Amino acid sequence: MLQKGGAFLLEDIDPQDVFTPEDFTDEHRMIQSTVADFAVNELAPKAEELENQPEGLMRELMQKAGELGLLSADIPEEYGGADLGKVASCLIAENVVAGGSFAVTHSAHTGIGTMPILLFGNEEQKKKYLPRLASGEAIAAYALTEPNAGSDALSIRTRAVLSPDGKHYLLNGEKMFITNGGIADVYITYAKVDGDKFTGFIVERNTPGFSLGQEEKKMGIKGSSTRSLIFEDAKVPVENVLGEIGKGHLIAFNALNIGRFKLGAACVGSCKLAVEHAAKYALQRVQFAQPIARFGLIQHKLAMMAARTYAVESVIYRIAGMLEEALADKKEGPAAVEAISEYAIECSIAKVLASEVLDYVVDEMVQIYGGYGYIQEYPAERFYRDSRINRIFEGTNEVNRLLIPATIARRAMKGQLNFLGAARTLAREILNLRATLPEDDGKPLAAERQMLAMAKKLFLFIGGQAVEKYMDKLAQQQEIMGILADLAIVIYAMESAIVRVLKAHGNGQADKKLLLAQAYVHDTYPLLEKWAREAMCFLFEGDMRQTQLSIVKRMCKHQPVDLIGLRRQIADRVLTAEKYVV
Repeated sequence: MLQKGGAFLLEDIDPQDVFTPEDFTDEHRMIQSTVADFAVNELAPKAEELENQPEGLMRELMQKAGELGLLSADIPEEYGGADLGKVASCLIAENVVAGGSFAVTHSAHTGIGTMPILLFGNEEQKKKYLPRLASGEAIAAYALTEPNAGSDALSIRTRAVLSPDGKHYLLNGEKMFITNGGIADVYITYAKVDGDKFTGFIVERNTPGFSLGQEEKKMGIKGSSTRSLIFEDAKVPVENVLGEIGKGHLIAFNALNIGRFKLGAACVGSCKLAVEHAAKYALQRVQFAQPIARFGLIQHKLAMMAARTYAVESVIYRIAGMLEEALADKKEGPAAVEAISEYAIECSIAKVLASEVLDYVVDEMVQIYGGYGYIQEYPAERFYRDSRINRIFEGTNEVNRLLIPATIARRAMKGQLNFLGAARTLAREILNLRATLPEDDGKPLAAERQMLAMAKKLFLFIGGQAVEKYMDKLAQQQEIMGILADLAIVIYAMESAIVRVLKAHGNGQADKKLLLAQAYVHDTYPLLEKWAREAMCFLFEGDMRQTQLSIVKRMCKHQPVDLIGLRRQIADRVLTAEKYVV
């Protein structure tokens, strides 16, 4: 049964209803193998060369990717696509990261560059553009950000007015930080018609009045093109209006949902590569007459790099499975948009969690490499620089953190999620609520499952108190919104890690996953009490504060495990395999 977006906070899910990497079909594995071969043979050898943006190389690689069907996974066959589904799309995004900056170009093209036309284009637009985008003949870019409009997208200043003959819209304004800006043929952009109607447009490279700024000199992802777009009475044909006049915000925000989800998949791929590089280096680097892989603190790093990667991988493919099922008979148009928007909360979770896990993983990778991690000749240096942009791309992590509880609250007010009812029920029971010893039901992770259940109650407890105090002004309390978002993110990650084990348990495949899930849950769980205490100290004073803090303490009580022992077992498996392994 397909779970509604955000419902994970209010209900348990049957592990059999969750898609995991262990559910890959033979077709999925074939796609994974094809992409991996392409990445190893074509992309990885060119990754360093791409850093200097040699003329034509990125386009050549994109066309090769198009020939293999790696640009068309989301495009229906009738428009020249492969229609492989969201799981396959994830696998492609995850595995092309071996090409460094190529992955950024690929992601911008296949996600936010192509999806707006698929989801909102009319039949003529789809027939005109999608086959060329699917093959790599044309490259797409997405242009929303302006000098004075980043996260506040609706405040854009680019204007569009209808020409006197009624055949064109004349666009005036500037977009900035546009990925693929210098190499794209098709740009999805936005302007306010008559100064107030936020509207999407398809702009072609040869449009009169349209020009490009200089290449930006960036900290990382240097091989991808990033330029500003300049519109000076740019003549865009009226037939290139995307969607309805004044409804461009629907295009912008739904395209970003897919972009956030795909960014998460790419981050998973980078995490796995980083673990592999770090493990191999730790085995080769000898200090004090032994490989540094034998040192406990190095094993600690490798183990938690793997455990966090496991959690985010579980999240990404869980979402991929939900999106694939939701979109099974709705590939395009309003029905597809509705299906995607249903999981806006989960897409924001994927983006924040994956980008921050990757930053953690590559930071530890640099540390394992030591001084060599700071040298360009070694992979850690580029991984470190390239990873940082992910917390800014596709809406900053701060904006996505605000979106998570805001979307939950909006759905609760509409009656789509019974958050308020669940919070009131919990409030009546709260004084008698306390953590107890888990029951042994023959399934693994009994203690961790109980911790997860209590974490969901903790979210309801804090959220309910916050809503009661601030009502419709809660959005102005961004720190509390951030705490609620962090709780939701960790809850979703813990649950995804746990249910993956439970699903594998019946197949005799749970052993390695069990260690990874335990390590992730027990390493992360103490943060929940920290965040909850911070929230209670802000929301209450005096005796009421002490009462609330004592409730939090009871709710967060749990039985610790031997994390050092768990990490050593995980590290041993990573080092034996010389890569991330489950």
